Amino acid sequence: MGNTHTVRFEPVGIEIEVDEEETVLNAAFRQGIMLMHGCKEGQCSACKSFLLDGEVDLDRYSTFALPDFEEAEGWTLLCRAHPYSDLEVELINYDEEILHGGTPPRTVKTRVEAVESLTSDIRRLHLRVEDDEPFEFRPGQYVDIHVPGHEDAHRSFSMANTHSSAPGELEFMIKLYPGGRFSGLLADGAIKPGDALEVTGPYGVFTLRASSPRRLLFIGGGAGMAPILSLLRSLEETRSEREATYYYGARTEADLFHLDELAALPGTFVPALSEDSNGWNGETGLITDVVERLEDDISDVDAYVCGPPPMVEAAIALLEAKGVPEAHIYFDKFTTTADE
Repeated sequence: MGNTHTVRFEPVGIEIEVDEEETVLNAAFRQGIMLMHGCKEGQCSACKSFLLDGEVDLDRYSTFALPDFEEAEGWTLLCRAHPYSDLEVELINYDEEILHGGTPPRTVKTRVEAVESLTSDIRRLHLRVEDDEPFEFRPGQYVDIHVPGHEDAHRSFSMANTHSSAPGELEFMIKLYPGGRFSGLLADGAIKPGDALEVTGPYGVFTLRASSPRRLLFIGGGAGMAPILSLLRSLEETRSEREATYYYGARTEADLFHLDELAALPGTFVPALSEDSNGWNGETGLITDVVERLEDDISDVDAYVCGPPPMVEAAIALLEAKGVPEAHIYFDKFTTTADE
């Protein structure tokens, strides 16, 4: 290990110890501090913060997440930053309710229980954790699954189940991409029941803020159903009385799944198709258009959005235009890597 430095986060007054060989974000995870984050790879800017004092060395990152002029002004990405001195960091995006609620990530071995087709291009992957210690996670979180045969390569997927309903089990809904390094293995049967997979986590801040009394508005598309389903299942388990509406967008009726369960879960489920489908008597159009048409005053909701990046960006723009404060919008973008 290298030298250790003290990192202080303002305005929350939290201090952690960070080794030069680890990033500030990973050190925070290790010490149970749940900072805002997304990709953890310098691509999304969710962890962008301002360096008030001290020096850092940055691993490789995207200038879309941190333009050169911002880096020169003192902005930094905590998922890429290694401390070269004691640091004082101003957190721009943070949530005091979850800051101290982190479960330190760890790597565990799992066994594939099942691989099933949900639609023509979405697979359900069911894993069982093989570890003496419970692998706990909060509804809405995700893990990194290590890609077999590719050292240091991983893909991030959100759990669709809850820890309390099935301890030691992990359920995923995975979109297939042509040439996808991990999803391609699911598509061609290379990952099958009985196989071993390494998983690291949990990560993510796409979790319910328990203290909020506001109505819940969920907007999802494609494999973005997974973390929202986890949240809806947790609402049922806890017998929550919070009002909830879940809008889910798909192309055709064949791209819809789990309809019976979703209709039975708490709240109102509104599926919508973006392409004409014979015999469909539900909502049609892009899911953002459907939300705009059916929702009137949503200024006092907690909104959770997950799906393909264009859908997420369109939904966030719609929510903000309709008066939802930025602090009450939580989102996960299912980004794809270059080889996918």
